[in-house]
Amino acid sequence: MTTLPKDLPAHEIGPGLRGFWQALPREGRFLLSTVALQHLGRGMTLPFTVIYLHEVRHLSLDTAGMIMALLALVAAVMAGPMGSLTDRFGARWMLIASGVCQSLGAVAMGFATGLPLAITGAVFMGLSASIGWSAANTFISALVRGPLRQRYFGVNFALLNLGIGAGGLIAGAFVDVHAPITFELIFLVDAVLVLIPGIWLLGPLRHVHARATAPEDDGPMPSYATVLRLPGMRWVLLLAVVSSFVGYGQFEAGVPAFARSISQVSTETIGVLFAANTVVIVLLQFWVLQRIDGHRRTRVGLVMLVLWFGAWGAMGLSGLLPATLTAAMLVVLFGALFGLGETLLQPTLPAITNDMAPDHLRGRVNAAQSTAFMSGGVLGPLVAGVLLDRGLGGLFIGLIIGGLVVTGWLLLRLERIISPEVNGVPTAAASTVSASAG
Repeated sequence: MTTLPKDLPAHEIGPGLRGFWQALPREGRFLLSTVALQHLGRGMTLPFTVIYLHEVRHLSLDTAGMIMALLALVAAVMAGPMGSLTDRFGARWMLIASGVCQSLGAVAMGFATGLPLAITGAVFMGLSASIGWSAANTFISALVRGPLRQRYFGVNFALLNLGIGAGGLIAGAFVDVHAPITFELIFLVDAVLVLIPGIWLLGPLRHVHARATAPEDDGPMPSYATVLRLPGMRWVLLLAVVSSFVGYGQFEAGVPAFARSISQVSTETIGVLFAANTVVIVLLQFWVLQRIDGHRRTRVGLVMLVLWFGAWGAMGLSGLLPATLTAAMLVVLFGALFGLGETLLQPTLPAITNDMAPDHLRGRVNAAQSTAFMSGGVLGPLVAGVLLDRGLGGLFIGLIIGGLVVTGWLLLRLERIISPEVNGVPTAAASTVSASAG
C-alpha cells in the first residue's frame, strides 16, 4: 500500500493526463473519479434557485435574495467551528457530514412551498458549504503533496466546473417555471448525487481519516490564534479576501449586472459568457498545470492578474459600446480570459495554503482561508449592487482595477515571507538559489 501523502518530483510524473492519473495513489483516483458527477446536481440547481423561489414558489425577489444571503452567511459564520471539528475528527467524517447536509438542504429547498422550508434548506446548504471546501482541501492534502498536490487541485477544479457547467445546460433545457415538478426533480437529483463520495469515504477510503495529532511538545494548543501566527498566513487571508472581491465575488453578480445594465447585452450573451468560461477551464486546465510546475506560485499569480486585467478591460470597454455586437463579443472575451486566469489561481493559492499548514492545524487553516474567500464573495455583490444601481459603471471598473493592483502587491509581499518550497520551487532548485544568494 502506498504511503500517504504521496509525493513525487515533477520529472517523475508521466506526461499528460494519463501520466498524472498513473502517478496518483489509489485513494486519489477514487476521490477524483466522481468529482464531475457529484457536482452535476449542484450545477442544475445553482443558476436557477432564485428563479425557482420567485417564479415557482412565488416569494418576492427580495425574499429570495435574502434566502441566498442567509446561505452565504451560515457558510461564513460556521466555517471556523467546522475547521476546528475537521482537525479534531478528521476530514473524512466532515466530508460525509457535508454531503448529508447538502442532500437534506436540497430536499427541503425542492419542496419549499413556503418560507420555513426554504430557510431550512438554505441553512443546511450553508452548513454544507462551511464544511466542504476546507474538509475537501484537507483530505486532498492527506493523499498527495508537492507537484502532485498542485496538479490535483487544478484537475479537481476543472472537473468541478465540468460538472457544474453540464448540470446548468441540462437543467436549462429541462426546467419549466409552469411545471414545479421539474424543479423538484433537479433538487432531488442534487440530493442523490452529492452523496456519491460517501460511497468511497465509507468504503475504499475509510482508512484515510485525514486527522493529525498535535506535536508532543510544549508548543501552543491548536487554535485560530496559532493559525494567524503561521508565517505568511495573514497575507494569504488578505489575498483571499481581495482576490475573491475582484474575482468570484463579481463573477455571479457584478459581471451579469454590468453586462446587462451598462453593456446592454442579451441574456443569451451572458449565457455564452459563462459557457466560454467553463470551456476554457475544462480544456486548458491540465495544459496550464504542466507549464506552471516548478515555477514560483506567486509569479503564476501575477500572470493570472495580467489575464484578469485584460478581462476587466474588455468588460469596461464593452460598457462604452452598449447594445452592439462588439459589446457582446467583449463580454464573451471577458469570460474566456477570466477562466484562463482561474486555471492559474486554483492550483496555486490552495497549494500555498496547504503547504504552509502543519498537519494538526490543516482543517483550521483551510477554514480560515475559506472564510476569507467567502467574505470577499459577500462584499463583492454588495459593492457592485450599490454602484451599478446608480449607473456608476466606470467607478465600478476602476475599483476592480484598483483591487487587482492591490492583489499584485499582496502576492509580491507574500513571496518575501514564505519559503521557496511553499512557493512551489523544487527543493533542489531552492537549494541552488540559496547557495547563489550566499
